Amino acid sequence: MRPRVAIGTTGGTISMAASSPDGPVAVAVEGEQLAAPLSTWLPGVDIESTTLARLGSPELTIADVVRVIGFARRSVDEGARGVVIVQGTDTLEEVAYLLDLVWDRPEPLIVTGAMRASDDPGAEGMGNLVAAVRVALEPRIRSMGALAVLNDEAHLASLVTKVDANALTAFKSTSWGPVAKVVEGEVVVAYAPVGRPRPLPLPPPDAPRIPILMAGLDDDGEAIRAICASRPRGLVISAMGSGHVPVAMADAAEEAVASGIPVVFASRTGAGTTTRNSYGYPGSEVDLLRRGLIGAGWLDARKSRLLLSVLVSTRATREEIADEFALRGRL
Repeated sequence: MRPRVAIGTTGGTISMAASSPDGPVAVAVEGEQLAAPLSTWLPGVDIESTTLARLGSPELTIADVVRVIGFARRSVDEGARGVVIVQGTDTLEEVAYLLDLVWDRPEPLIVTGAMRASDDPGAEGMGNLVAAVRVALEPRIRSMGALAVLNDEAHLASLVTKVDANALTAFKSTSWGPVAKVVEGEVVVAYAPVGRPRPLPLPPPDAPRIPILMAGLDDDGEAIRAICASRPRGLVISAMGSGHVPVAMADAAEEAVASGIPVVFASRTGAGTTTRNSYGYPGSEVDLLRRGLIGAGWLDARKSRLLLSVLVSTRATREEIADEFALRGRL
């Protein structure tokens, strides 16, 4: 029996084209049109493509991701060996991670897109789509959760980051590298993650409000107080180095924790992990942990926000939130 892969498209640059030679691009290609050429490159695979949305990725919502999960689950339950989700790259790493948090099937769930529009010279979208289908069919990728596949590289959703606004090589797993590569049409798997945390419950479509605030030189903490006055469900601080903030900011964050708002701190550097026992000065990670903040580990601020969002949606306690970040943030 020929293997079957389901493709769900939500829009993004990969499906965009310009209305004039020098004009901006907009979504112009339906998912079925986008996937049609795949039969040339993958003649032994049955492809079923469905248009789920026609949006730029900053327009996507938690409700859209919930619908994507429903599509992926139905596709696998109906016999698909893997699922590929096509979207824009601006929020690709976030959507991939949210999918990974709740994906409860062993079949691979792949997210892909493109940096160049479909009518650009050298558009790489079809190459990314072919690679994504190949990774979705690779037996050694099973049970790895959601992955991002672009530029012939497959990245774990928990590690991948968009590191360049324009380049074809925009997606990297800066601390660890890709889990696999596609070479001469074959998927070469470099390593497998050591276990995978249990899937979390599907979040409600109305996402809780959890702002991200970046720490800066001599921050006085008043932005935290202003945010917390409106009672968000949580707060993520994109902290300096391995988890450090100015003392005034630490004071304000401690006030937020005391008021019942869970506060997570991640590193703003783009790679590496928050530490637990390296620095002991005021505003350091040791001080923040003592004040009741939660370290994100290897997760960046954007992924920390999504994990915290899912957890507070399930009414997790502060201790339960800390345990989940310890599990998922320390790989």
